Amino acid sequence: MAAHASVQARGTRARAPHHSTLGWALPVTLGVILGWYATSIVRGGGVLTGGQLALGLISGAVLAVLCFGLGRMQKRLPRELRAAAYGALLGGSIGFLYSLSGKSVLAASVLGLLTGVGMLLAAFYVFYTHEN
Repeated sequence: MAAHASVQARGTRARAPHHSTLGWALPVTLGVILGWYATSIVRGGGVLTGGQLALGLISGAVLAVLCFGLGRMQKRLPRELRAAAYGALLGGSIGFLYSLSGKSVLAASVLGLLTGVGMLLAAFYVFYTHEN
């Protein structure tokens, strides 16, 4: 009697996941900003070279891919791990940009760690207070 409930209707197919415009536009925008800023730091007001352009394109593309991937999987992560992922992404990006300015690796690591911890705390607070 209940066999009809398990029969699949005609014409229905599994659909690809829908990505909103903001879901891809925000990572691309962040990647462009980081790539442009990395290129301008390394260039230092001089003439743009191919190596500097490649550095900006590759670093921007890496950040965009990481942001897109985190955006796709963030709902499956517990709030602690999600906050740590956002903190690591921001801390790594800030530390990388600071290291391009010619500062020491230790100074870039400390600045990246401090901003990453700040982002972790802020993201955890937001995720904890907006939990269903």
